[in-house]
Amino acid sequence: MKTGKAIAAGASILLVVGVCIGLIAGVSNKGSSKDSNTGISTTSKSVAAICAPTDYKEACVKSLTLVANNQSATPKDFIQAAIQATIEVVQEAMNNSGSILNSDDKAQKMAKDDCQDLLNYAVQELQASFSMVGDSDMHTMNDREAELKNWLSAVISYQQTCLDGVADENLKKQMSNGLLNATELTSNALAIVSAISGILNSFQIPMNMSSSSRRLLDTSDETKNGEYPGWVSASDRKLLASKSNARATPNAVVAKDGSGQYKTIAAALAAYPKNLKGRYVIYIKAGVYNEYITVTKDQKNVFMYGDGPRKTIVTGRKNYRDGVSTYQTASFSAIGDGFIAKSMGFQNTAGAAGHQAVALRVQSDMSAFYNCRMDGYQDTLYAQTHRQFYRNCVISGTVDFIFGDSATLIQNSLIIVRKPMDNQQNIVTAHGRADKREVTGLVIQNCRIVPEQLLYPVRWKIRTYLGRPWKMYSRTIIMESTLSDFIQPEGFMPWEGTFALDTLYYAEYANRGPGAATDKRVKWKGYHVINRNEALQFTAGPFLQGNLWLKNTGAPYILGLKG
Repeated sequence: MKTGKAIAAGASILLVVGVCIGLIAGVSNKGSSKDSNTGISTTSKSVAAICAPTDYKEACVKSLTLVANNQSATPKDFIQAAIQATIEVVQEAMNNSGSILNSDDKAQKMAKDDCQDLLNYAVQELQASFSMVGDSDMHTMNDREAELKNWLSAVISYQQTCLDGVADENLKKQMSNGLLNATELTSNALAIVSAISGILNSFQIPMNMSSSSRRLLDTSDETKNGEYPGWVSASDRKLLASKSNARATPNAVVAKDGSGQYKTIAAALAAYPKNLKGRYVIYIKAGVYNEYITVTKDQKNVFMYGDGPRKTIVTGRKNYRDGVSTYQTASFSAIGDGFIAKSMGFQNTAGAAGHQAVALRVQSDMSAFYNCRMDGYQDTLYAQTHRQFYRNCVISGTVDFIFGDSATLIQNSLIIVRKPMDNQQNIVTAHGRADKREVTGLVIQNCRIVPEQLLYPVRWKIRTYLGRPWKMYSRTIIMESTLSDFIQPEGFMPWEGTFALDTLYYAEYANRGPGAATDKRVKWKGYHVINRNEALQFTAGPFLQGNLWLKNTGAPYILGLKG
């Protein structure tokens, strides 16, 4: 079966390349040398090879026009050109958002601020991608594939979050139109990077077969003679080289009673040193800290630990009902890469009536949370972007209370479903993967999903589902977990009508408990009961590249399957 599929796939690619060549021939044929055997310009063939895997080929060809006229252009030049074109259209969309959402209306102003903030993050990650490609040797460029896909997936997430925050349908349509070029080119860039091995082959450039992306479960790839794979950035190497944080000596101590250096977490973060090497460690003594905290983009490698998730608590009550966008309701936001939290609690006390009310929002790459609590109702944990790992945590909520578009793995944790408002139903997850090539998904492994005490007596009356598809390619895998009896037999519910039921990827593997039976699960095309080999790809090793960084977080972890 594999051979037949491979032949069909190869024929499809050749057909696509042929169509793309024809398209390019009509766009530009100037300044190109001719291949005497085919009569097709060599630069046209190069563009065709680059654009073949993309979904928006006309946009791809247009974005590469300048490079196509450069006879000495390399694959790096073409890939950088694709990313640079994306940077320009995202910047344009960011600039135009101010005029589209130009109003004194509070909701519009908040949406504008959110969009400009999010699209600025998108530009920064695109610029990092551009630099990474430029710094790469062509023979080892596929080493960068995992990192580039991670960043480009986040760029798509930022664009989607911008649109999600615009409540007015007419304005949302205008913003969507304004982001159309950015959406298409970002999708194209992700497609190109995802097919980088084939592209290099088409240019007859040998790949580095020792690529870290090829043996993700092999722990020998973690380091070799003290070196990390080429795609690991300099700042991340410092992070990975740091010692375990289990007994870290704090740089700052926070205590409400004045027994530390600072009385607030914000003050300790404000003291984050310039030119930091290693980690910035903050010990937060027991207390309820009623302050809205953001670990900013430039505050990397922050490690916070408290006296326990029920003793050291960060709390807030911003919520959608009071006119605050979901993005801005978070009591705690972790943005800077390499963030780690241990023995802390994060909560939003707006209650079920507050609707969307985030306790913890995370876009920090290679972030880890262990022995932590996240308590709320609707939208408790916003696992927004990048690679995230949760271990020995408690997460509680009602509607879509674990959501976002990150690559997140929750392991050995307790997931508590709470009693919602009347006429509401509970949904544990709502993943936001919007492009089929995004490397994102939500994995729940070796966890327990249980009702809280208030829900228990009415658990048969209030429906509880494992998830619903927030976006077209929503991806959620629940494996090796214990599901209590209150999980609905169908397991999952639609978002609206038939939206995404064929394109989502929902999977279960080796779950147990009275709610784990799969014989009455939904019959959607996108739902699967998977086998061991399929489940392995969603474990911490391959899914998060966890063999490269988890050991340095101080958290316990399982790289593969438990059983």
